[in-house]
Formats: sequence, structure tokens, C-alpha cells
Amino acid sequence: MTRDETARMIRVDQAGEFGATRIYQGQLDVIGDRGPHAAEIAEMAEQEKGHRAKFDALMARRGVRPTALQPFWSAAGYALGAGTALLGPEAAMACTAAVEEEIDRHYSHQLDRLAESDSDPELATMIEEFREDERAHRDAALAAGAEQAPAYPLLSGAIRLGCRLAIRLAERV
Repeated sequence: MTRDETARMIRVDQAGEFGATRIYQGQLDVIGDRGPHAAEIAEMAEQEKGHRAKFDALMARRGVRPTALQPFWSAAGYALGAGTALLGPEAAMACTAAVEEEIDRHYSHQLDRLAESDSDPELATMIEEFREDERAHRDAALAAGAEQAPAYPLLSGAIRLGCRLAIRLAERV
């Protein structure tokens, strides 16, 4: 695996963790600290902040530039979080479930690539740890009623498609 491929992985993962913090902030700003699922969302947000901090540090140590789309991810993530929370607590959970499903898929693909080359055990360990957290977030969101959101299949599908697009853009820009 080339240094450039590894840098792309780190860049997109940091962008994703940044976007996740913005989604959760948008949700919390709408739901408030006492609303339905607020404690779960706040806990997930803290984990995402920790993930982002670790990717920020890895980027600094390895000289990896962040995506130029960071301002866009900030606004888009916040809007997605706030917008789904405005639709109701189940829609906020549907957002989390959809995002985390795509991140699980993305991280699993990256782990497969890293295993093929056995070139970056530090990055592989981080991704594996974070993937488990993301899976737990998805499972918590499903348990909290994500699938009860209005038009769940459509909402989930649209969010997952947006995530796949965001991943592709952040890898390149």
C-alpha cells in the first residue's frame, strides 16, 4: 500500500469523524439535553470527538492534509443532524443508524485493504477499534426506534447514499 493511499484513508476517516461530531451537535441542539435519546446521543458524540482527536493527531504526526471540504462537512453534518432531529427522535436515530452502517462498511473495506498489505498496524488498530464503536452506535440507534422513523427506508437510503458520496469526495479533495 502506498503512502498516498494511506494518507487518503486517514484524510477521509478524519473527515468522517469530524462530520459525525457535527451531526450529533445538530441533533443535540434541536433535541436539547433532556429530550428523547439525548443522553445516548451525547455519549456517542463524545466517542466521536475522541475518534476525531486521534485522527487529528495521526494527521499531524504523518503530515497528512485535511480535506479541503471541511467547511462543507461542518455545515452539511450539522444540517443533517438538526434536520433529522426536527423530524423527531426516531428520525435522529435513523440518521445515526444509516451513517454508522455506511461507516462500518467503509471501515471494513479499509481493514481488508490494510490486511492485504500488512503495512500500517497502527492505523488498522485504530480503525478496528473505531469500527466497533460505530457498530455499537448503529445497534443503539436501532434499539432506540430508528426503524420507526417516518419513511425509514427512504430516509435511511438517502443518508447512506450521501455518506458514500461524501466518502468518495473526501478521499479525493
